[in-house]
Amino acid sequence: MSAARGASGARAGKVAVCVYCASSDGVAPSNLALAEEVGLAIAARGWTLVSGGGRRSMMGAVARGARAGGARTVGVIPRSMVEREWADHESDELLVTDTMRDRKSMMDAHADAFLTLPGGIGTLEELFEVWSSGVLDLHRKPVVLLDPDGHYNRVADLDARAGGPRFRPAGRAGPGGGRRRGGRRPGRLCRLAPPAPRAAPAAPRSTPAAPVGPGVSRSGT
Repeated sequence: MSAARGASGARAGKVAVCVYCASSDGVAPSNLALAEEVGLAIAARGWTLVSGGGRRSMMGAVARGARAGGARTVGVIPRSMVEREWADHESDELLVTDTMRDRKSMMDAHADAFLTLPGGIGTLEELFEVWSSGVLDLHRKPVVLLDPDGHYNRVADLDARAGGPRFRPAGRAGPGGGRRRGGRRPGRLCRLAPPAPRAAPAAPRSTPAAPVGPGVSRSGT
């Protein structure tokens, strides 16, 4: 197993973005295309990709897209998954951990920002952990949810329901709330989703005609 970095982004001297996403088969082709597009976009900005080190599904697609664009890719994967032949051996650096907990910790340590794409329960667990640790002000790294098809609508609803003072520490933030400290809002989740549909424009109001009295026409003539 390669040794972890002492500081995020330090080895390559570039921004390192950790991407959470689906790693199981059967996802929609549009999500595979989205993952590849994200990988290409990371490369276009000169950033490094940090992923879960798998070669399948969206996880493999984002890594292939990043490498196709010339980005450096760092994969972090548990030994048990390597033994199942799930590992992305094309990664520029493949870090093998003993447990899933070690995997998440190492991914966090290597990342300067976190981007979540559509995924299942494992992706949700990763999102909630890094988001909640931001809410607790344990890190100041951006956490972004890329949700072009409304996959996470219910997550946003859940956060809205939990948004009262009982559930969110005072002075912290979920989407759109919280106090500023050091120029940013601790724990704020930035959700990139389609804009809400606009309401149809109201029909213009017609000016009521003036009452017509005896000997007066509508044209005033």
